[in-house]
Amino acid sequence: MNIFLYLDENTWFHRLDSRTKILGVLLLFCMAMVFNHPLYVAGFALGLVWLAAAAKALPNFWRVRYLLFLLVAFSTLLWPFFAKGPTPLWSWGRLQVSRESLLYAIAMGLRLASFVGAGLIFLSITTNEEFTQGLIRLRLPYPIAFAFSTALRLVPTFAGAGATIVQAQISRGLDVESGNIFQRAGKFIPLAVPLFIYAIRHTNMLAMALESKGFNPGAPRTWYYDPQMRRADYLVLALLTALFLGMLSLRLQGYGQVLPRL
Repeated sequence: MNIFLYLDENTWFHRLDSRTKILGVLLLFCMAMVFNHPLYVAGFALGLVWLAAAAKALPNFWRVRYLLFLLVAFSTLLWPFFAKGPTPLWSWGRLQVSRESLLYAIAMGLRLASFVGAGLIFLSITTNEEFTQGLIRLRLPYPIAFAFSTALRLVPTFAGAGATIVQAQISRGLDVESGNIFQRAGKFIPLAVPLFIYAIRHTNMLAMALESKGFNPGAPRTWYYDPQMRRADYLVLALLTALFLGMLSLRLQGYGQVLPRL
């Protein structure tokens, strides 16, 4: 079971500096926040799919396809009851669904999927070491960068441990397929106990390993690999910044807006 999202491909996305990747994904997150009309957000989401294809990150999109679908589906079902619009479509007591709230709900689902998609592209083209180095070179304090790096390392580790525990119990006769969704979910609750024990043990061993090696967050560090910002990095950041400013200008002029809110 491959639980890591990084894809070792030879694309120009992978060759970008880690600082460019970090700032680029932040700009993509900002772009996803600009519009709240489903057509405009869908256009941005399609642009992310194109970027994923160029970065050869579509396999990761396929791995989380159900999550992306659920984000859009649940947002479309829930948001209409929390956002109000002037054109009612359906009402029942105090519950009311308007045309604007329905469009806004679809846009919010696409926005959430866009957030996940932008993150998947970033994780598909950036190793954990590159991410840590990029944070440090962006003048983030080393303890914070180390915490981010450790968290990213532990997530796939615990996910792999959980998958191993489930497979071990299935081999011992545990039936996780029968019953309704609530019954199947209840069968996984006892499996959380060994996972918590593993997490505590692994964290304790990590702390002891750091202490035994004399880990000092404030010590000066040198780098074997010293990447430099190239012309392509500046060009990518300039294009993304210009695109964000253009989208923001359109929003300020009233385009891509269903409701006067984010």
